[in-house]
Amino acid sequence: MKVLMVEPGKVPYEKEIGDGLKALQDAVGGYIQAVYPYEDPVALVCNEEGKIEGLPLNRALRTEDGEIYDIIAGNFFICGLGEESFCSISPELSEKFKKEFKHPETFTKLFGKILAVKEPVPGEGSSEKSHKGPEL
Repeated sequence: MKVLMVEPGKVPYEKEIGDGLKALQDAVGGYIQAVYPYEDPVALVCNEEGKIEGLPLNRALRTEDGEIYDIIAGNFFICGLGEESFCSISPELSEKFKKEFKHPETFTKLFGKILAVKEPVPGEGSSEKSHKGPEL
């Protein structure tokens, strides 16, 4: 099954993984948790215990207004949704989520709020500047 893998500090990339539970767990480094934060027919699959295990913070999930409502810790992937199970992500949705998660993020707490800072993509022109994301 083709998925879009998102690792902390890296640009998202397509990866082929197996369909079985063990392959899904290996991809995220532990027990899996699937969440469905998008209207698109996709699942975001992450490590269920990523925050508890202290895995590196990866990317923020935001509301339509851009407000952070959660942060994924550790590796996660985006896959398609079949009628009864996960399936390969479509090329169109893969491109959409590559853009959404293109920039690795660093998180900091300031005055009781968590801020996300988008990092530059390695090898990309220096005309793009990092900026602070919405507050939590």
